[in-house]
This record gives sequence, C-alpha cells and structure tokens, in this order.
Amino acid sequence: MEIDCRFFATFREAVGQKERTYTVEDDATVGDLLAFLEDEYEGLDGQLLENGGVRPQLNVLVNGRNVVHEEGTETELEEGDVLSVFPPVAGG
Repeated sequence: MEIDCRFFATFREAVGQKERTYTVEDDATVGDLLAFLEDEYEGLDGQLLENGGVRPQLNVLVNGRNVVHEEGTETELEEGDVLSVFPPVAGG
C-alpha cells in the first residue's frame, strides 16, 4: 500500500524534499515506517525512534492526528494515509 509522508524543517533537508510516497506492507505500522526512514536517510538515523517509541518532543501525525493519541508506534497504517513528521521546535 502507498503512504504519503510529509517532512518539515531539518527532516525535509535530510530527505531532500517536502513530500514523498512510500510503498509499505499491508500490515505496516507507524513504527515500521519510521524505522525504514531512519535506515533510508543518514540525516534521520536515530532521530525518529527512541526505546521503541517516538522520540520525545517529536510530532508524528497520521492524517492530522498525533500518534501519541492513537497507539504510538503501533498505530496501523492504511492505504492513502498521510504521515507528517515534525522535528522538535525551540523558540523564545
């Protein structure tokens, strides 16, 4: 199945574009896709997952809903989902 991924700020730089579509297994989870992205892009290595979950202060959304309000990395993906990945933001 195909999943659209949107990347923001430094993650966009690491991937080289704002949006890409990936083909994943029918039973893929958010964690599966994030692990793939870490393996695929050197600039994402170790930036998305920590101890089996999404890294703290990172925002990962599926269809506009933060996965921490779903099943975290175990959230199942469905054909046509949009996964958005936002790095931590600091400001003052």
